[in-house]
Parts: sequence; C-alpha cells; structure tokens
Amino acid sequence: MIAATPTDDRAQRPLPPYRGRFAPSPSGPLHFGSLVAAVGSYLDARAHGGQWMLRIEDVDQPRTVAGAADDILRTLEGFGFTWDGEVLVQSRRLDLYHAAMVRLQLDGEVYPCACSRTEIAACSPPRSVDGGLVYPGSCRNGLAAGRAARAWRLRVADATIAFGDRVQGEVQQNLDRAVGDFILLRADGQYAYQLAVVADDAAQGINAVVRGVDLLDSTPRQIWLQQCLDLATPTYAHLPVVTNAAGEKLSKQMRAAAVDLSAGSAVLSAALQFLGHAVPPEISAGPLRDFWPWAIAAWSIERVPALRGVCPY
Repeated sequence: MIAATPTDDRAQRPLPPYRGRFAPSPSGPLHFGSLVAAVGSYLDARAHGGQWMLRIEDVDQPRTVAGAADDILRTLEGFGFTWDGEVLVQSRRLDLYHAAMVRLQLDGEVYPCACSRTEIAACSPPRSVDGGLVYPGSCRNGLAAGRAARAWRLRVADATIAFGDRVQGEVQQNLDRAVGDFILLRADGQYAYQLAVVADDAAQGINAVVRGVDLLDSTPRQIWLQQCLDLATPTYAHLPVVTNAAGEKLSKQMRAAAVDLSAGSAVLSAALQFLGHAVPPEISAGPLRDFWPWAIAAWSIERVPALRGVCPY
C-alpha cells in the first residue's frame, strides 16, 4: 500500500465528467448545517457542468428515524434542488458491502476482533483523532483462546496518508498512530460507515466529494480502504460546519431545528453567505428560479472559509 499523493493546489478541480453527491443520514429533518453541505456540494457540481447524486445513508439502522428520508427529499425538492438518477438507499445495498468484506477477508486485509470498548480503554491509549480510542492491535495476530469475534477490523500500516483538500489545504494522518486498525463490521452486525461510503462512492462513480469538515478525519481511513480495494480516490473538499452559540456542531442528535421551506431563497442565501459568497438583496428576496442560476454562476470554492462558524439564520 502507498499513501495518497498530495496535491499542490487547494482549488484543484476534479477531472470531467464531474460526479458529486449529497448523502444525508435520515436521523432527523434537514437542518441548516445539512443545508449548507447540500448547497456547497450542489453548486460545485453544477458549476462544473457535472452530475449531483443523492444518497440516503441509513446503513446505521439504530439511528434511522422513520419518515426522515422522505422528509429530507421533500425539503430538498421544495428548495429547488434537482438530482441525477435514482436516489440510492444504503439499507438496500447490503450485498455490495458484503462483497467488499469478502474480498478483504480473502486478501487478508481484515481480521476478527473480540475486544470490547472497555477492554480497549483499559489499555490506556491516547484518544483518536475523532474522539474515540486508538485500537492497540490486540487481536491482530489472532483471537485469544476462548474468545469469540465481536467485529471485523481493517489492518492499517504505519504510514502517512496525505491528500490536498480543496478547502482545508494539505492534510496528513498516520492511521496507525491516530486511529489504529478500524472497524468495518460492527459487533451488532451493522456495516460501518467507512465501508459503506467507500463502496457506494465507487459504485456511483463519484469523483468529487464535497461535505462537512466534521468528516475530515474519516477521509484518510476512506483513502486507505480505497487502496485496499483498488478503487479510485475522489478529490475532497471539506466545508466549514455550522455551530450553535455554544460552539457545538448543529446536528440531528442535538435536535437542531428543521429548515423552513417557506423561507425560500432567503435561507439558501444565508447558506451561501456562510460559505463565503455575498448574495445581492434582490437575489436573497427573490424567487427560487432566480436564485439557482445566479448562485451557480457565482460559485467559487476558493471563497469558502476553512473554519466553522455560528449559524447565521
């Protein structure tokens, strides 16, 4: 395995044909933070004359809220978003993830792990980049006698994954030190997000990922997994995340308020302004049919700030 080759320009463009996507999780209604990610990914795709795919990421079934996916689709449609092709739903694609796991098992890239979170914490490793625990490799060389597998982990190397993010700049991470071997199949039988997103991006031919910076630390893991599966690596652009007044990221888990469809161009303009673009008053107060052509023509990812900011709306 080799690390991804760093890029030199934060504004590097994906090669045509551009294929981007928006992939919300149906754990609640679309809030302003998710709308910012939708606006940024949509405009980047349309400004490049590319396709914008829509994917419902419900692979984590315990977090899925009944009716949330349909509500998200209605909200996006009501704001004038249009997507290419059918909406992909992860819970209907478990065979794809199973096939990827089987390949990794045959290649010896994954192994069964019997460790509980309590056992991992007892080893007192430093916290990982995403707030979890760095896995110490306890089961790497086989399960101890009398232990049964709880999960399956992907082996990582003591090597640096590096890539050029179109918003955040140069990113480097040593997976072995920052995360350790990470889970692809959970103890509850659910496929992990990292496996599902890599398999789906490849299956959809996604070559440009535009999403929130809260997922930045996951990207080196996804690049490593792409290499293990001999898949192409997209370009990445991680947008600033929206926070509340306390500095907490807006999220469905924090019960962030749903965006108001009746606000129309005003709330879309607030999202675009959050992404560093000044919107004329006549566009912000005008109909949706005027907002989108103007926004597509005005879009420039070089204007997008790297840092998070408080919700302006």
